Amino acid sequence: MTQDSAFAGSIPAIYEECLVPVLFEPYAEDLVARAARLAPARVLELAAGTGAVSHRLARALPAAAIMATDLNPAMLEVAAARGAAANLAFAPADAQALPFADAAFELVLAQFGAMFFPDRVAAYREARRVLAPGGTWLFNVWDALERNPGSAAIHHAVREALPEPRPEFIARTPFGYHDPAAIEAELRSAGFADIAIERVALASPPGSAARLARGMVLGSPLANELAAHPAAAREAALAAATLAAERAEAAGGLAMSALVIAARD
Repeated sequence: MTQDSAFAGSIPAIYEECLVPVLFEPYAEDLVARAARLAPARVLELAAGTGAVSHRLARALPAAAIMATDLNPAMLEVAAARGAAANLAFAPADAQALPFADAAFELVLAQFGAMFFPDRVAAYREARRVLAPGGTWLFNVWDALERNPGSAAIHHAVREALPEPRPEFIARTPFGYHDPAAIEAELRSAGFADIAIERVALASPPGSAARLARGMVLGSPLANELAAHPAAAREAALAAATLAAERAEAAGGLAMSALVIAARD
């Protein structure tokens, strides 16, 4: 596990409180609607986080058996605390070395997780291995940072508020994997042949700026980078991020853009 993929300590609770309603619930609705149209009987979720997709998926597919996994047990603890469903189970798993049999699922999906895989081709090969014939690997990733003005404003504000080492997490990882040609090439390297990539534009709910800033600064691995700075500098970075997000929201709302990818053999 790298610093960029470590969600531990206070991060999971703040992520759930701040980022899930602001960033992840809108796209969870979109991803689950796509999954439900496929009507799978067996579903594997990778990088499930705190369960924004997992629980919605369990309600949308009551007859399906859903296994939701994440590399970080602390995130799954928050997901399980959201509630229980008879068709939903949680287990830690590394997307690059899945502990499941070949052809075990009709659908493998992940919301905003692929950017965190150190070896994406290996993870895509694993997704393909555990898919039954005709199955689908369905996932989304954030579009370019400039197409997500709230997150872009926070990134630049935090960097301007701090001395070296200035954090690069936001641009490097969550918003660092958005080239459709590169995504398609990696999927083809993993053996997928039928690939569709769609850009989906949504928006955070009104009044989300402060939660977005708090979530990004304290509820993501950006907090791991900020730990290199003293407490006063971290507080200044959060204040700068909040002001920048509020200004971005006032200028036209917090637009979001992501790529949704469906891959099959």
